[in-house]
Amino acid sequence: MTELLQNPVSMSKVCNELAGIIGSGRNIEESQIGQLPYLQAVIKETFRLHPPAPLLLPRQAETATKVIGYTIPKDACVLINIWGMGRDANIWSEPEKFMPERFLAKTVDFKGGDFGLIPFGAGRRICPGMPLAIRMVHLVLGSLLNQFKWKLPADVEGNRVDMAEKFGVTLIKAVPLCAIATPI
Repeated sequence: MTELLQNPVSMSKVCNELAGIIGSGRNIEESQIGQLPYLQAVIKETFRLHPPAPLLLPRQAETATKVIGYTIPKDACVLINIWGMGRDANIWSEPEKFMPERFLAKTVDFKGGDFGLIPFGAGRRICPGMPLAIRMVHLVLGSLLNQFKWKLPADVEGNRVDMAEKFGVTLIKAVPLCAIATPI
């Protein structure tokens, strides 16, 4: 929501998509998620910039190996920095910019097949709650956008929203978002 409030063009596109396909002010059903490519792109872009956790669960190297010129010894504990991957200029053009359009032409999913976007991990250790989380994020964000008009308070509107994150096991905004919702 924070990224959309700071990017009114993206907010307008996703709201127009919802109004056109679902109908303004109506509830979204799970079966309709596939008909909302821009909403899906917004959520992928949000997970790219703001993954639920900055690091995946630790892994242990079964054998000594080399990765990008680095030697990883047998039994070494390996952490994957997905927060850094989402901001890597070698993977993403303009990595600090919120651009949902980057996902419209790509068939990137959250299932670990595209290592540029693995907010829930990959392989055998992928988050077991991922399918539920993905559905709920689409349904909740889509419903909030389709049933309310959103804006920032007047004292914040002229300035940028503080996007600082508080790092821990999970990532949260350091300063909570304050937004004004008006029913449609």
